[in-house]
Amino acid sequence: RYIKGAIFAILLAVGVATASAQVFHEGEKLYYRAAYRAKLVPNIEAGEVTVSTRLDTLNGKEVYRVTGNGRTLPFFRWFFDMDDTYNIWVDKQTLRTQRFESDLKEDNYTFRSHYRYDWEQMKVHTWSQKRQNTPREKTMTLTKESMDAVSLYFNLRSVDLESFREGEHRQLDMVLEDTIRHLRYRFIGREELKVPKLGKFDTMKFACTIGSSEEFSFTDGTEFSIWITNDENKIPVMLASPVRVGEIRAYIRRYEGLKHPLTSKLK
Repeated sequence: RYIKGAIFAILLAVGVATASAQVFHEGEKLYYRAAYRAKLVPNIEAGEVTVSTRLDTLNGKEVYRVTGNGRTLPFFRWFFDMDDTYNIWVDKQTLRTQRFESDLKEDNYTFRSHYRYDWEQMKVHTWSQKRQNTPREKTMTLTKESMDAVSLYFNLRSVDLESFREGEHRQLDMVLEDTIRHLRYRFIGREELKVPKLGKFDTMKFACTIGSSEEFSFTDGTEFSIWITNDENKIPVMLASPVRVGEIRAYIRRYEGLKHPLTSKLK
């Protein structure tokens, strides 16, 4: 569930970058489809994800609020009914996450959480509850690289490509549910990618691995890939993750309110 939740959250929304590399933009909306594919199974679209960014107020300060919702398509809800919503509030000046909330409903599984970030003390205060169990509260130490799973999405969007060498590894600390896990990612290189029903894009490809919350272990081999447009928007256009049999993919279906021209779209 940690792996699945992190992959879903990465699609859903975003956080630490320098002001000069800012990619938050009020009015941006991204729409994705999630699909399953295997050797003898055609591409089956089973879910949809929507990510939107707007201005909001938190503790008297103007902030960015990013909302992501993932929902099983109606035809598949009898098989697996998912309705997950994430919200993050990001400081406009520092672009650090100030608050994170999740409300997950997946068949009989429910999970709610909220995190409050205290960057002056380098602490994050978390509250979480599974089903009707007793809520858990926890305080954990942050590093400058720490962020919620949602914020990883915009972190990759703000990456300085010129600072990467192909194959180079980098690592981030990720607050996920009530633990801090570790995500290692490496830049694979530029790739021309065909996105269903939208055509070809010039992209940057990254491979990501989620490590254990105890120590820095990446031995389970679970790796997923993410492709980001090679332009100023740096939109994630596809994410692919292997499962026991086949592969789960999520790809962009449409977009609104982009900050920059989508020059990566190839004719």
